[in-house]
Amino acid sequence: MKGLKKQLERIKPHFMPGGKLSSLRSVYDGFETFLFTPNETAGVKGAHIHDANDSKRTMIIVVLALLPCFIFGMYNTGYQHWIAAGASEFPFWDLMLYGFLAVLPRVIVAYAVGLGIEFVVAQWRGEEIQEGFLVTGILIPMICPVDIPLWMLAVATAFSVIFVKEVFGGTGFNILNVALVTRAFLFFAYPRQMSGDSVFVPTEPMFGFGGKAVDGFTGATPLGEISTATSQEQVANITADWYDAFIGLIPGSFGETSTLCILIGAAILLFTGMASWKVMLSAFAGGLAMGAVVHAFPSATYPVSYISAFDQMLYGGFAFAVVFMATDPVTGARTETGKWIYGALVGVMAILIRSYNSGYPEGAMLAVLLMNVFAPLIDYCVVQANVSRRLRRAKTSVRS
Repeated sequence: MKGLKKQLERIKPHFMPGGKLSSLRSVYDGFETFLFTPNETAGVKGAHIHDANDSKRTMIIVVLALLPCFIFGMYNTGYQHWIAAGASEFPFWDLMLYGFLAVLPRVIVAYAVGLGIEFVVAQWRGEEIQEGFLVTGILIPMICPVDIPLWMLAVATAFSVIFVKEVFGGTGFNILNVALVTRAFLFFAYPRQMSGDSVFVPTEPMFGFGGKAVDGFTGATPLGEISTATSQEQVANITADWYDAFIGLIPGSFGETSTLCILIGAAILLFTGMASWKVMLSAFAGGLAMGAVVHAFPSATYPVSYISAFDQMLYGGFAFAVVFMATDPVTGARTETGKWIYGALVGVMAILIRSYNSGYPEGAMLAVLLMNVFAPLIDYCVVQANVSRRLRRAKTSVRS
């Protein structure tokens, strides 16, 4: 690494103002700060933290928190494919290899398209390359079905990066979560590949590795199947064992199925101070409360109401959305009181959407995006309430 650092320092003058490659300074800066901690600090007076950390270090920690879900997603993808092929044995490394081969092209496409656009925009604006897509690039394939066609993923990623992020000014200025908008775009543009009752399990060999699904196999998610049930008995037959659901051995988007791995990621984020425990706690509390209310009034018209509040936490992308999406500091509430309100509403709305609209069995995506829109209003109301309270306090002090 020292040799690489020396090589970068040797060519650096060529990318500085006046150098023959100065027009590519943002590209050089992006690679240098990604590989090495920058040795520059804020050079102005005021409220600045004078150290050599930058946002890329923060993004890397979030990526590390995602790794348990990512690694388990590889295993579960292989496991679900082996079940689809009617296998009776499940060799660990074969399952891992199949999952790796399934997701690798999607990770490459997401990063190539997203980072490519960010490189071009940074060059056009003459700015340094932002680091936000380090997390977004891995989130996108994790929240999508692993069998989604690559060209669809590329189109959706390009749309989100351009129209949700770059037109607003880039990293830190977007009002919606870029990864979730990518999923929403796919959901509404290509509903067959993204709706809850479509195939979420790759049924064909991957690069010649693996088998072919048996005739009549359906790889729908538990929520997708439940949303089309017609009786409580049918829902009971569809409902997965809670242990399998908690571990993550159920069909679903690549990185969202394992609540256990999601909780490990949550612990990493909370220990490093990268996410707000208030948002997480209030979102789970809101989801459990709403799930209990829904379950208290079951109806055959709304079959999701037959499952318990606990199962609501384990199915679909609820836990993943709460831990890795709702806690996004850019698109979420920023006031301390606002975080409680924002998180609780995310949990409540997710259960409401998935329970009472069978067309959207995965309600967490829409719930987080909806609350992204209302986050500034929540913060504004909290601030105004604080101002009004202080004014009343001041008036009382003057009178006394």
